[in-house]
Amino acid sequence: MAIIDGESMEIQLIRNATMRIRYAGQLIVTDPYLAAKHTLPSVGGKSMNPTIDLPCLPEEAVANADAAFISHLHSDHFDSEGQRVLPKDLPVFCQPRDEAALKEKGFTKLLPVGNAVTWGGVYITRVPGMHGTGSVLQFLGEVSGFVLKARGEPTLYWAGDTVLCDSVREAVARFKPDVVVTHSGGATFKGTPIIMDAEQTVEVCRLVPRGRVVAVHMESLDHLTVTRSELRAYADAHGVSSGKLLIPKDGEKITI
Repeated sequence: MAIIDGESMEIQLIRNATMRIRYAGQLIVTDPYLAAKHTLPSVGGKSMNPTIDLPCLPEEAVANADAAFISHLHSDHFDSEGQRVLPKDLPVFCQPRDEAALKEKGFTKLLPVGNAVTWGGVYITRVPGMHGTGSVLQFLGEVSGFVLKARGEPTLYWAGDTVLCDSVREAVARFKPDVVVTHSGGATFKGTPIIMDAEQTVEVCRLVPRGRVVAVHMESLDHLTVTRSELRAYADAHGVSSGKLLIPKDGEKITI
């Protein structure tokens, strides 16, 4: 796996929601889920998780990072292997509710984002998500996405583990992102959708007529219901081109 370098904005999918993002000269790692294949429990009752191998060593996934962004603390977003290899003194952006738990795990440079913060010339806004609806939403708890803005850079909105909801729509309308990263694997919990599926991902594409959408969080867990090929077929059938909706493979790098 090639490690990201250069100064342009780049998104490299590692697996699930784990990415290496080069933005404004900084290298950001998101949601380090780095366990070996089939070493964690099933969620959907179909298979041990994760269902696929990493495309690199766990240490490579976080190498040379300037910061980490943790959207929430579910085990398929920040597992024990991710906690092991992520440097404890690395700046970690998180939602405020997770600060105490991350401190207990030994991380010393926590940067909780209540609303917005500035870091190294990057303006970071936290956007609450909806990880399901009804009783499932209450059970799964608070999750967040983040918008990154910087002078001379595309505006990036990583939506995180959320269905398409009012807060997502409002963030798109407010920030007019050039790139939206969606979690598009159609995961369900107790029969309730908890992240975006193909239909909602295509709707996000239509919300950003001048932007692009990068779909991740696919084909890595046993409670996901939408594959990359199914998303591509649905998008094609609804007039969304491969230039508009990018669906990277694990290890693939996209340059914006």
